[in-house]
Amino acid sequence: MHILSKDLKYFLDKKVDFYNIASLINNDPIFVPHQFTLKQDIEIMGFFAATFAWGQRKTIIQKSMELAHRFDGKPYEFILHHSENDLKQLLGFKHRTFNDTDLLYFVDFLYRHYKENDSLEEAFIPKTGFMDMESSLIYFEQNFFNHPHTPQRTKKHVATPARNSTCKRLNMFLRWMVRKDNKGVDFGLWEKIQPKDLICPIDVHVDRTARRLGLISRKQTDWKTALELTKNLRLLDMEDPVKYDFALFGLSINA
Repeated sequence: MHILSKDLKYFLDKKVDFYNIASLINNDPIFVPHQFTLKQDIEIMGFFAATFAWGQRKTIIQKSMELAHRFDGKPYEFILHHSENDLKQLLGFKHRTFNDTDLLYFVDFLYRHYKENDSLEEAFIPKTGFMDMESSLIYFEQNFFNHPHTPQRTKKHVATPARNSTCKRLNMFLRWMVRKDNKGVDFGLWEKIQPKDLICPIDVHVDRTARRLGLISRKQTDWKTALELTKNLRLLDMEDPVKYDFALFGLSINA
């Protein structure tokens, strides 16, 4: 494609350098997992912050920190060792359409998962091993809801490529956990999924900028669009295409 020129790469690389800095995380949902040091706490609160990531960023952060408080400031310890009585302090939690029914199921999944695994990364790795991000996201959603008492209403809070969703929030969470660049923003905690395998998160901001730059030609915005964008970003950086999420998002909100 003609737009994937050295000039475009130079322009976007400069914008990545400008926006991928620790001083900007205070106004981003990634602020939430940065309040923790234990790996599992970072995973858990990153997962919730990403799940809540629609609407105003200030509200997303506030609701995530409210949840952390309800977990007594120790999410991993609470999830592994809570009693039935402890769960009462989660009742009444709500963020937009996510309510305490959804929260209790999320907690139950995380309890079942962490009883058997040291990291949430394992929930994204099929038994046959990692193949690609699409397969992993489909596996995660199926694994997440593989329980006879899954509330039907909760299924809308975990996206999957099988429904042609962009999976923006999960892809954002994966960026946080997988990317390693020592800039103090993304955590780079996981090893089985590599930065080159990630899919760029698409929200209205990224979508708008990417279309203006000719990085997306597909008319609708869905999973295939996320794949198209990421394929084009890999032409700019094969090993770390999702770093351009910083540039595309930052250019849009500061336009």
